[in-house]
Amino acid sequence: MNAVRVTTAARTLTAFGETVPCLIGKAGATDAATKREGDAMTPRGTYAIRALLARPDKLAAPNTRLPWRWLHPSDGWSDDVRDPAYNRPVRHPHPFSAEHLWREDGLYDLIVVIGHNDSPPVPGMGSAIFLHCTAAKDFTQGCVAIPRETLLAIVERLAQGDVIEIV
Repeated sequence: MNAVRVTTAARTLTAFGETVPCLIGKAGATDAATKREGDAMTPRGTYAIRALLARPDKLAAPNTRLPWRWLHPSDGWSDDVRDPAYNRPVRHPHPFSAEHLWREDGLYDLIVVIGHNDSPPVPGMGSAIFLHCTAAKDFTQGCVAIPRETLLAIVERLAQGDVIEIV
């Protein structure tokens, strides 16, 4: 088992012996137990790395041992606490609020789905917490972000059973 470690105070991510700057939530970090939907905080804790999502129009098929699939323009992720599919992938149009995963800013060209609040999801405890690509902003809404090329190199070495540790 490999661990990707995010040190929120230093804003760094360490994986496979290399440390790089990363972005975290605009409001900083919080313990998973106090994470709330929409608080713009990155949840501290250790989470399973679940899967990989990739944009077929932006990337070649990823070389990874993680389960993965291509994103589709209708892909979304529910962030509505009233939705029975809260913190789960959905398709747009969707009758509840759901983030669009097909974005033009490059953030979600490659998404590592992590197991925050997913077993089972508790409405209001945070949704759509990913490891994804950086873009123009200096923060995320609660995810962890690194440059796309760095993320591509990391996913080549990840496998099922690996974890992300956010401290």
